Amino acid sequence: MAITAKTTNKPKPADMDALGQAAECLKTLAHPVRIRMVQMLLNGRYTVGELAEDCQIPNNVASEHLRLMQRCGFFTSEREGRKVYYQVAEPHLKNIMSCIESRFLS
Repeated sequence: MAITAKTTNKPKPADMDALGQAAECLKTLAHPVRIRMVQMLLNGRYTVGELAEDCQIPNNVASEHLRLMQRCGFFTSEREGRKVYYQVAEPHLKNIMSCIESRFLS
């Protein structure tokens, strides 16, 4: 009786630098306040104060969360007078958030 090998569809060789960047950005998202901010910003643009109020955290803490996510390229900011508005810059966040919501928030 002949033994046959299982056929597997191996993924293409990994670019470890790219996977490292992906891991860092996913670690950055791995916080309930940051997930909530992403959820909000996918539906519009908000100021630090508006995000902080919704998340029930001080403005300086909200700013730190936003700064970390902005460093990953998730958000951009735009100043209008004295206010700074944040908005989503990374279109793939919508897919990531959809996965999170369907698994944990439905």
